[in-house]
Formats: sequence, C-alpha cells, structure tokens
Amino acid sequence: MSADVSTAAPRTRTRGLVQAAGAMFLVGTLAGVSGMIQSYPVYGGQALRYLLGAAVLLTVTRVAGLRSVRLTPRESALLAALSLFGLVIFNICVIEATRHGGPALVGTVLGTVPLALALLGGRPSPRVLGAATVVVTGATLATGLGSGDLPGLMWSLGALFCELCFSLLAIPLLPRLGAVRVSAYSAALAVPLLTVAGLLLDGTAMLRVPTLPEALGLGYQAMIVTAVAFFLWYDALPRIGAGTAGLFAGLIPVGAITTGVVLGLGTPSVPDLLGAVLVVAGIAIGLSGAGPPPPAAGSHAAGGRRFSPGRRPAAKRRAAAGAGAPGAPASSPATREAAR
Repeated sequence: MSADVSTAAPRTRTRGLVQAAGAMFLVGTLAGVSGMIQSYPVYGGQALRYLLGAAVLLTVTRVAGLRSVRLTPRESALLAALSLFGLVIFNICVIEATRHGGPALVGTVLGTVPLALALLGGRPSPRVLGAATVVVTGATLATGLGSGDLPGLMWSLGALFCELCFSLLAIPLLPRLGAVRVSAYSAALAVPLLTVAGLLLDGTAMLRVPTLPEALGLGYQAMIVTAVAFFLWYDALPRIGAGTAGLFAGLIPVGAITTGVVLGLGTPSVPDLLGAVLVVAGIAIGLSGAGPPPPAAGSHAAGGRRFSPGRRPAAKRRAAAGAGAPGAPASSPATREAAR
C-alpha cells in the first residue's frame, strides 16, 4: 500500500484528514494532563486508564449493534502484538526514557514518527518525504533538542518502534474488525499486561484511591486520549494511508503547547511557536499535492468486486481472446483490453 495514496472518495478522505489531526492533537494534550496524576502509581494508573477506556469502547460496540467477530489466529496474534508493543511496552519505554533523559529527549525521538511512517508505509512521493522532514524539524523545535544518557536514548528508540507498531500492526486488522473493535480489544488486552508489570515493579502499591484531580486526569486519559483518540486514528488510517496520517503526528507537541497554555502551565517560547508553525507548514506541503488517484478497478472503493484471474467475466474472456485473433484492428476494443 502506498504511504500517501488513498483510494477513498474526496469526502471520505477529508474525514480521514480531520480525524487524524484530531487524534494526534488529543494525544498531545496528554503531556499537560499527566501533571495531574504524576504522583499516582504509574503502571497502576495506566492499567486503570486502559480498563476504563476499554469499557467505554466495548459499550459503544454494543450500543452501535456491532456483532462480535470470531478472530482468526492471525488476527489474534496481531492484536496481541499491537497491545503488547503499541500500548504496554510503549508506555514502559516512555516512562523509562523520561527518567533517564527527560521528556525532551523522548519527544524529540518521537518527532521522527512522520518520516518513519512515510518510509515504511510504501513508496512515498518526494512531496510527502519533504513534508515529513519539515514536520520532524518543527516537532523537534517544539519539543526541544533532547539531552540524556545512552539508556535514555535507547528507551526513546524503543518508544519510537512501539509507536510505529501502534499504526502498522493495526492496518491489516481494520478492514474486517473496524476502528471501534480494534481500539476496544487492544485496550482491553493491555490491562492484564500492565497489571502484571505494576505488580512486579510496585507490588500492592500499584493502586490506591485517587484524589479528585487524579480521578479527573485518569478519566480524561481514558475517555479522550484512549477511547476517542484511538477511534479517530484507527478510523483515519484506512481512509488516507499511514504515510499521510503520519504527518499529523507532528501535532502532538502542538497539542502539548496548547494544553500548557490553557492549564496555565507556562507560556510557549519562541522555539515552541516556530516549531508549531513548521509542523503546520509541513502538513500543508504534504497535503497540497494532487488529489488521490481514482480507485483501482475492482477495488472496494470503486464499488466493484475482485475477480480471480481464472474467473473473469465472459465478456472480458471473449475480448481477451479476440485481442489475439488475426486481423484484429489495432484500435479495436479487444486490442486496447489486451494492452492493459
């Protein structure tokens, strides 16, 4: 699948762009809200967050009338890997990277997500590669050039790998399961894994009754950053592709800056504002090219069915046969059919 090619209709593509932007902006607000729960046990808090988020998403599946789907062994393995790497190990890497190098280091490394997704998502166009580079530069400026030791850098690179897993492992699951199920199942699977990690590292102190600010912070993480942002991101991926969606990862520091201003945590500096401008400019460059190409024949986006090579419609079999017949005119429909 090409990183910057979408076969969706323009209206569907626009929806995907808006959803990807909203998802990454909401993820960026996590930095400011995390200050409300910084004294709460980390792993217990994350387990509680995903438990509440999964409960909300599973309720949505029931209210929306989405029937349960029997998972294939491949889908089960992908979901387990998505939850393990994209949620659990990602959180562990971010926590440990912050302890060693501070939030600036891990933020700077995660700022390379747009470029990495553009490279891994298929064959990106030069425009998307250039746009991703501008977004990475802006995200680095907005986050601050990080400093730290080698362990901090290694934990940050681990967080980057897990962040890519969060998107790339979900793509094969989305066509059949849909965004709500993938979000709900992955969040639910993260709960026992984080609980085990919390028990091993913090023992029975991993959970306690939260204070009111902590409860509000955990509730925000569960409802907005988990349930809403997960759904928006996973619903956007099949609409616009991983490469284009990855450009919006640069909005994470923009969301963090905005949240800091709203909560009175500080005024953004000149590098913060310049980085935000570069992020927006990079996204605009990536989206300013020609619109998506028309759907391929037989694709779901085109409204057609996929035919196996041995079961083409009779009319096409006759046309193909006629293309090789002696004396077929060079401009005949049969000849043009064979040329394709």
